[in-house]
Amino acid sequence: MSAKGKPVQYAYVNNRVQKFSHREIGVTHVLVTGGAGYIGSHAALRLLKDSYRVTIVDNLSRGNIGAVKILQGLYPDPGRLQFIYADLGDAKAVNKIFAENAFDAVIHFAAVAYVGESTLEPLRYYHNITANTLTVLEAMAAHRVKTLIYSSTCATYGEPEKMPITEDTPQVPINPYGKAKKMAEDIILDFSRNSDMAVMILRYFNVIGSDPEGRLGEAPRPELREHGRISGACFDAAAGTISGLKVKGTDYNTPDGTCVRDYIDVTDLVDAHVKALAKAMPRKVGIYNVGTGKGRSVKEFVEACKKATGVEIKVDFLSRRPGDYAEVYSDPSKIRRELNWTAQHTNLQESLETAWRWQRTHRNGYGPPLAAAS
Repeated sequence: MSAKGKPVQYAYVNNRVQKFSHREIGVTHVLVTGGAGYIGSHAALRLLKDSYRVTIVDNLSRGNIGAVKILQGLYPDPGRLQFIYADLGDAKAVNKIFAENAFDAVIHFAAVAYVGESTLEPLRYYHNITANTLTVLEAMAAHRVKTLIYSSTCATYGEPEKMPITEDTPQVPINPYGKAKKMAEDIILDFSRNSDMAVMILRYFNVIGSDPEGRLGEAPRPELREHGRISGACFDAAAGTISGLKVKGTDYNTPDGTCVRDYIDVTDLVDAHVKALAKAMPRKVGIYNVGTGKGRSVKEFVEACKKATGVEIKVDFLSRRPGDYAEVYSDPSKIRRELNWTAQHTNLQESLETAWRWQRTHRNGYGPPLAAAS
């Protein structure tokens, strides 16, 4: 994803790029859109570890080139990892990328992904999520790339009447983020009915954690923190970057009045993608919830974060955030049954401790270390 109109930029010199333009027996070449982002970079790391050939496409509007550099340092051999700076909203650039590379599969992560922001900038979300997915799908069809793993969300369900959420729960999204993702799902499903494409749609619940070996983490841009995940806000409060944590909504119909969510560790989420890729079959569509099956309230989450960081975080309770829903947690039995996947990292405090270790030593994200972090 580059700014529109800019040429596609490859991060390797031409002789290395050649490796990616030809298929090789025994090597699966995966295009990871949004691979410089939080989840995408962790997925790229796992794919590289499992001997996949990886091309990351990202415009770095939400991702971090620092994460890509970590991956390049870990896997420097020609033909392992390629980074392309380009914008999925630029159809010509996307077509050029597909024309010049021999992809076997696409894992489509790239998306703006903040519920609150989507209510403020709905058109941006429909362009970035729905329209860009259509562009990727058209390029896949034109260049006969037959496997798609789509990064979707539990936000497509909205606020269901019954818990837990199964894959058959009606999809009635209540914010532009969820609506844009559902539209993208519908486009994929409509296209797949008359093609031999292998499709896996993974509907994530709330992602937390980071690479257990401390190589990657989550580093949103400072101006986006107010829209970000609760874990990021907790860590910012623990580090003193912000004065305290703002919990939005204490009057929901839940046991303690705060929202209830299903928190899935990023390591488990990445494992679900790898299993989905391995099980993807032509002319078949798999749709799976990716969660732990257990809901935790925001108050529970904050207490776990206090213990994980060792900081008595100051908490302010505010009115509800637009577009939020009271209670959402998954029934993961289908993905367990069909993909043999079960969440392994289900201790909330331990996942937060892992993420906090990275945050504590990367106070400036992937940028130069701050003096306070030394």
